[in-house]
Amino acid sequence: MKKIGFIGLGNMGAPMAANLAKAGYEVTGFDLNPVEVEGVARAASAAEAARDKDAVITMLPNGEILKSVYAQIVPAARPGAVLIDCSTVDVDSARAAHQMAQEAGLLSVDAPVSGGVGGAAAGTLTFMAGGSEQAFAAARPLFDVMGAKAVHCGPAGAGQAAKICNNMILGISMLAVCEAFALADKLGLDRQKMFDVVSTSSGSCWSINTYCPAPGVGPKSPADNDYKPGFAAELMLKDLKLSQQAAEAADAATPMGRRATELYEQFVAEGGAGKDFSAVLLKLAQSGRDG
Repeated sequence: MKKIGFIGLGNMGAPMAANLAKAGYEVTGFDLNPVEVEGVARAASAAEAARDKDAVITMLPNGEILKSVYAQIVPAARPGAVLIDCSTVDVDSARAAHQMAQEAGLLSVDAPVSGGVGGAAAGTLTFMAGGSEQAFAAARPLFDVMGAKAVHCGPAGAGQAAKICNNMILGISMLAVCEAFALADKLGLDRQKMFDVVSTSSGSCWSINTYCPAPGVGPKSPADNDYKPGFAAELMLKDLKLSQQAAEAADAATPMGRRATELYEQFVAEGGAGKDFSAVLLKLAQSGRDG
């Protein structure tokens, strides 16, 4: 496997494609915006980027765009190619993309990622993959270049299901950490002392230990860079909405996920767009008990 097509060269896709090129793959990319990525040749269309490639990777904004792009690249892909979708989309769209690929005799994997822009640049992403064992095995060498871990979660759509559940946990836990810091502030507790206790106690979690929302506390995070997004609030809102769409379809009770969705929807509408999702601390720190 040497020739790779990469469609969607945004904040995540561009560094992922660049890492593949650095590893010696022949990468051809396409994006609706004119983007230059070091080591990546430019195609004039998605179909051109997919033509005669061993693998085609997509990183796209939503399920409707994914299905539209697959309608273009599936007919152009060579027999035996593997299609790897790293977008975060709804499970039904992921399964529809798999179906298109399967009907054309192509291997396919839905493989959304965790790790943000920093992980994409560093090549330390986690891939959550859905699809056949054969498709996952074909995609594995590329996952190993772009990330630090890849988990085969199950059949078509399982990668998206895992991503949605993971990010629902992340959204809820970040809100809990921010609420705790806001309460600690009003109780007169020093933020560093709060971190020192919680990070080594039963409240310990990734949202405080690794990605602390309080500036100057814990490891460096977007809070220390004026909340410039590593993972934007509107992307968290997108993922939370996907979790609630899936919960409704599966008749699953997710009351905390529903409330987290409402809070991030409010935060984004009130100025949180363009900020890191951890910046919700700013809103909670300023709010009274009734919000």
